[in-house]
Formats: sequence, structure tokens, C-alpha cells
Amino acid sequence: MGSGDEKQDDDLGLFREAMGDVEPLRHDKAAPWRRRRKPVPLELPGDAQPGDEFGDTAEEAPEFLEFRRPGIQHRLFQDLQRGVIEPEASLDLHGMRVDDARRALGRFLDQSLKARRRCVRIIHGKGKRSGGQPVIKQRVNQWLPQRKEVLAFCSAPRWDGGTGAAYVLLSRKWGGV
Repeated sequence: MGSGDEKQDDDLGLFREAMGDVEPLRHDKAAPWRRRRKPVPLELPGDAQPGDEFGDTAEEAPEFLEFRRPGIQHRLFQDLQRGVIEPEASLDLHGMRVDDARRALGRFLDQSLKARRRCVRIIHGKGKRSGGQPVIKQRVNQWLPQRKEVLAFCSAPRWDGGTGAAYVLLSRKWGGV
């Protein structure tokens, strides 16, 4: 039995020697694996036109979208940016005309608020089909702050759409913050 204990001690010693200058990985930088969700189909409520409340002026959107209402904690916003707060539903606005996208976004936000969703993903694209100009992205960046129920939004993490999508943090109170 003595030789087995010596071999185990030798193995342990060799292992410790080999691992002596190894530093532990920092886990807060790793992007968590997330399963992609399919966009939620919209229900069209009669002749109502959600999204008509959005004003329109053509503004150039930055590459990375960021908006946070006063009072939203920095840590909460960081969690949104990192994808720690997982979207509960998605809306894909790819290929839509501006008016159609506006109405779809209004309906989607109304449905999400009624369902008490905390975080949703809006896929706006990067504008590759519109002459290099991200038209829908620009409008989404303009429209979202106009809804008081939108507490914050930012570009999605790279693994979930990156600059072609936005994570939106919603108030759980219907009709306002």
C-alpha cells in the first residue's frame, strides 16, 4: 500500500507544480449561452392603429443604441446590456415599411405590457437592404423613448442580434412608470 500512497503524492505534487502560476478565469466576461426565441406573431386588433402615437423625424442612429430613463439603476442597465435579463418575446421588423413597422411596434409593446413582460427584443436589422442606411433602426431609436412604459433599451448582446436588435426594458405597470 505504501507505493500507491507515494504515487498519489507524486501525482498531486506534479499537478500542483504544473498549475502553480495559473490564474482563475473571470466569469463575469463570458457571454451566457442562450437559446434563440422565435418572434411572437402579432394579433391585429380590429381597426386600432397602435404606433400612431410615435412622432417621426429622420435622425441618424448611433451604431450601439442606448437609452435609460432617470432613476434606472446602472447595474440594471448593465444587466440589460449583457443579456442577463432575458427577453420574454421578440418582434422582427426586417423588411417592413416604416408605417408598418411603427404600427407593429405599437401593437407589440401594448401586448407585451398587457402580458406584464419585463424585457423584449426588437429586431430592426442593420439596413443592408436600404442602401446601407438602417432606416428602421433609426426610427426604433426615436420611437421607443416616446413611450413612457419603456424604461431603457440598448443594442442586444452580439450573440443575440448585436447592433441589428435591441433589448427593451418595460415597466410592469400598465400605462406608465
